[in-house]
Amino acid sequence: MLESYRPGKHLLLTLQVNDPKLLCDLEGFLQFTQEKLDQYDLKMVGCSSHSFDGGGFTAAVCLMESHICVHTWPEFNQLTLDVYLCNYLKDNSEKVLDLGKEYKTFFESTVLTETLVNR
Repeated sequence: MLESYRPGKHLLLTLQVNDPKLLCDLEGFLQFTQEKLDQYDLKMVGCSSHSFDGGGFTAAVCLMESHICVHTWPEFNQLTLDVYLCNYLKDNSEKVLDLGKEYKTFFESTVLTETLVNR
């Protein structure tokens, strides 16, 4: 248990992606996300997603620790992603940063904007 409560870190990314197919592959994103949740010992409590006609998808993965959300725009080769993990029972700050790196690699992306908010 943490000595004092710090709500957590929230990473906000806008990424440029060279391969627009990655921005249309909702199932691939969800599979990768589940693998990362298992790897980082995070617990999904729900997921809502939608694939758009003509490409692109949106997904909100609700976690016991908070959430991971993505919105893709293959027509612009971009996506926005946010990862927020709270620190209720343990400090998850490094996991937020690590997950950000994992998603940057998964999407073979270049960072357009990156904002880290300490809650």
